[in-house]
Amino acid sequence: MSRIQTCFDALQAQGRKALIPYFTAGDPDKANTVAMMHGMVEQGADIIELGIPFSDPTADGVVIQQAHLRALKNGANLSWVLETVKTFRETNSTTPVVLMGYLNPIEIMGYETFVETAADAGVDGVLCVDLPPEAAGRFRSQLVEKDIDLIFLIAPTTTDERIGKICSQASGYIYYVSLKGVTGSATLNTEEVSQRVQHIRNYTDLPVAVGFGISDGPSARAISSTSDGAIVGSVLVKEIAAAAQAGQPESAVGRVGEKLAAMRTAMDNG
Repeated sequence: MSRIQTCFDALQAQGRKALIPYFTAGDPDKANTVAMMHGMVEQGADIIELGIPFSDPTADGVVIQQAHLRALKNGANLSWVLETVKTFRETNSTTPVVLMGYLNPIEIMGYETFVETAADAGVDGVLCVDLPPEAAGRFRSQLVEKDIDLIFLIAPTTTDERIGKICSQASGYIYYVSLKGVTGSATLNTEEVSQRVQHIRNYTDLPVAVGFGISDGPSARAISSTSDGAIVGSVLVKEIAAAAQAGQPESAVGRVGEKLAAMRTAMDNG
């Protein structure tokens, strides 16, 4: 059983929902990335989505695009990200870590090398924004052999036929994109999200977590009340950017922690 399934099973038994923060590895700097991961866990994160720095993050808005650029300028790359997860695992053997990003860095490393290294590092899941299920066959098989989940996105515009196809290939959880557009979009319609999540559940028994547009305690509570988890990215990356701009990268851990703590409290008391 994967750490991701174990995590969702434990949360379900407790009547709680997953808080899943995202940030780009190497932002605001490489030195504080592991501290950021541990800080997120301390403030209530259940699963960490760790972004792989990439030069052309086309599904992301300006906030996360800039985070990728900062990380690349800091010298962060896929090999270093995998080493970072391995370091995190030295003192945390339970919190699932999902690598989120784009296929190009993985293709450059080579699928087999990536899967072997990711398994050795303690990676639990992979989400490639630009990997359709039709092209995932061999890569998916290699991940399955190492008990690493392959997570897919479903959008508001995804057809029922495609939802079925995606759900047949996915493991770990489904990432439902609550808004049309890129990351950092602003307005959430929670009733519409609720209806869509319920519809997706007709196609899969996997947990359905929702991302895009979650920015505070009330929005995290609203989304988690109708899904299995809230995925939070841009609002945290904004705090990281503020720390970088202030010349105090070490303060990013505390800034992000305050945001997560408020969301965790709202979700648990909702």
